[in-house]
Amino acid sequence: RICHLMSAPFPAAPKAAMSLRILVVEGNTAADRARHAGNRGATPSQAYADVLKELAPDAVIDMAFPADPGANLPDAGGLGGYDGVALTGSSLNIYDMTPEIRAQIDLARQVFASGTPVFGSCWGLQILTTAAGGVVRRNPKGREMGFARRIVPTEAGRGHPMLAGRPIVFDAPAVHQDEVETLAPGTTLLASNAMSNVQAVEIRAGAATAWAVQYHPEFSFGEVAAIGRAIAPRLMEEGFFEDMAAVERWGTDLDALDADPANQPVAWRHGFDAQLLDTGLRRTEIANWLSAMVRPTRSARGRE
Repeated sequence: RICHLMSAPFPAAPKAAMSLRILVVEGNTAADRARHAGNRGATPSQAYADVLKELAPDAVIDMAFPADPGANLPDAGGLGGYDGVALTGSSLNIYDMTPEIRAQIDLARQVFASGTPVFGSCWGLQILTTAAGGVVRRNPKGREMGFARRIVPTEAGRGHPMLAGRPIVFDAPAVHQDEVETLAPGTTLLASNAMSNVQAVEIRAGAATAWAVQYHPEFSFGEVAAIGRAIAPRLMEEGFFEDMAAVERWGTDLDALDADPANQPVAWRHGFDAQLLDTGLRRTEIANWLSAMVRPTRSARGRE
């Protein structure tokens, strides 16, 4: 099941859970969630939960919305009742340090204190980095839009279980304007590319280990297309597209691949290989997190 948690009391976790228990932390405000749902058919947390359910059919997934005023949020003790915590992307910029952002940083610190395995995508990486003492900035190279190209694992990344199965160079869905400028203490850099030196990391802070990426292994082609259409005016201003017709041609191609990843002419036109076209390969990092971090830690906690 997927449970939406906003202001109701957080449920107490059973001492021995039959199902895997995961908390998805939504990074957006209520207004941004509504816009995402209107453009993409689901909020980021809903889409993320759907991916987790496909990868772990035995999972019971709850959602938290720390950007909502008065949101009921678990403390470290409550978070310890989960087998894993996943942080979504967001339309926010962390250096604005609004109350909505501070609440998410505080929650991330509680996750670290709880010892619960945590995974962050894009904004999730930035929140976890900030909570652990790192620094995030606007990327001076500009926006990485649609797909992060030629991501290269570091020496540490080549032997790291999060990137197990990834080749020496790969592409991944990505939409971000900000990047990690200074790694937090306890961070191991796992992958980089020409747009952002920090594309994948492991962060050890408090009692927990976080795996996080600047890209979006949870995204489908359709989600990338929907985001592109939603921010089309900005993308035209930034030089990604000449006009709305070009945006729509690009989006139509991505929608076609969403419907049929074997559409060779479209895949060739955009230079996509199996790392993007194969859903399982595209979600490599999340699948590895579930199998190498979440399930073993659950067992070690005696929660089988």
